[in-house]
Amino acid sequence: MSLSFSLAVQELPLFPLPDVVLFPGRPLPLHIFEPRYRMMMNTVLDTDCRFGVLLWDGEARQPARVGCCAEITQVDRLPDHRMNVMTVGVKRFRVLEYTRQKPYRVGLVQWLEDEPLESDLSALSFEAKKLLADVVRLSSKLMEKPIPLPTLPEDPLELSYWIGGSFYGAAEEQQALLELQNTSQRLQREIDILQTTLKHLAARTVLKDTLS
Repeated sequence: MSLSFSLAVQELPLFPLPDVVLFPGRPLPLHIFEPRYRMMMNTVLDTDCRFGVLLWDGEARQPARVGCCAEITQVDRLPDHRMNVMTVGVKRFRVLEYTRQKPYRVGLVQWLEDEPLESDLSALSFEAKKLLADVVRLSSKLMEKPIPLPTLPEDPLELSYWIGGSFYGAAEEQQALLELQNTSQRLQREIDILQTTLKHLAARTVLKDTLS
């Protein structure tokens, strides 16, 4: 199956994962051990090396409708046909319908784009980067070990994906960010989250300094 982003709608093998939300441009390492997903990966590797990642809702017992296409960049085959796979997020999609459920899901998906920018987002980008740097600085202080902050994307859309992908352990919030189709709204929501996180970290830092 050849996958081209020039087509608005097409089929894509789907991999639901609990507590995992993939964003475009972000890495995702996977350990593949279930027979059905080993079969899926082998099929994907024989075609275009791409498949869809969806957040699995354990309560509803179904995957989210919006996910991100992952592209395999490296494969390490292990004994018993298991494999370690390195992937990177490529493009968001919405599942329109399932064309197959077994042995693994295949869906008809529609590629998603953010709305065209209507204003300069440089101020929002600057604020988000500053808050992220402050969060990393306080986290480093609390953990008493350096936490490197890599060079962040300049493009507001790519920056919003990078920050959204960094909110580990908050899958529901990440899913809401992934589903937004407005870069400004996504950045603003991330700024709100970073501000709240910074307040909590600052309070913990004061407490630590008081007790030390």
